[in-house]
Amino acid sequence: MTKPIRLEVVGTELARMRQAAPLVHVLTNEVVGEFTANVLLAVGAAPAMIVAEEEAAEFAAIASAVLINVGTLYPARYAAMLRAVDAAVSAGKPWVLDPVAVGFLRYRTDAAQVLLTKRPAVIRGNASEILALAGLSQGGRGVDSTASSHSAVTAAESLAEQTGAIVAVTGATDYITSGTETIAVPFGHPILTKVVGTGCALSAVTAAFVAGVSDQAARLSAVAAACAVMALCGEQAAKQSQGPGSFQPSFLDALSLLDPASLRDV
Repeated sequence: MTKPIRLEVVGTELARMRQAAPLVHVLTNEVVGEFTANVLLAVGAAPAMIVAEEEAAEFAAIASAVLINVGTLYPARYAAMLRAVDAAVSAGKPWVLDPVAVGFLRYRTDAAQVLLTKRPAVIRGNASEILALAGLSQGGRGVDSTASSHSAVTAAESLAEQTGAIVAVTGATDYITSGTETIAVPFGHPILTKVVGTGCALSAVTAAFVAGVSDQAARLSAVAAACAVMALCGEQAAKQSQGPGSFQPSFLDALSLLDPASLRDV
């Protein structure tokens, strides 16, 4: 059963996350590091990019949550990711998998399948990535999806049931599922697809929102709220910008200025 997100829930979850100000250990692709850090700061979390294999496990155990993004994957980074994930799981900290371009290239696809066995709290990807993780496609066009988010809902539900993770498949409408319950987030703006790193940053924000949340139903609401915050702020920034260049600062401002009390169901 799919139900729409309630804005009151988004406001409640945003206020909770900001109160906690979670420290997010970000192992992301090298193209988007600065933008991701700025998004996390703007929304109310604290970013840290610890990438050395020698430090990854120690820091993951300290952090509130961990993001694993395979966008620019290579052996040293993959080794650090595996150590961070194992430490996070041992410490009871949630971690998020962003399977960038999985299905399109073998090395990252094999790596993602290994990571899937390590109990991610959340999997966040576009439709092609989720379909590929579920074994139902060969991926999209590089990092770009060639399928609609709606077409991947069944695959997302199946993947959630198989892994125990909350699965978010993002697109024109985002669908977030626990396998038995699915929430639709029908917000956003096409310009979000024209700025490098918005999806990667969403995965980091998702990690911030699930920090300290262990109940599966609560995680479902937290992930849906993270998607809604990013999408709503994308809409707001699009109204104030001339194009991708001016969108980025407007987007960061919108994230920073979003008032949880203003989010109310009409």
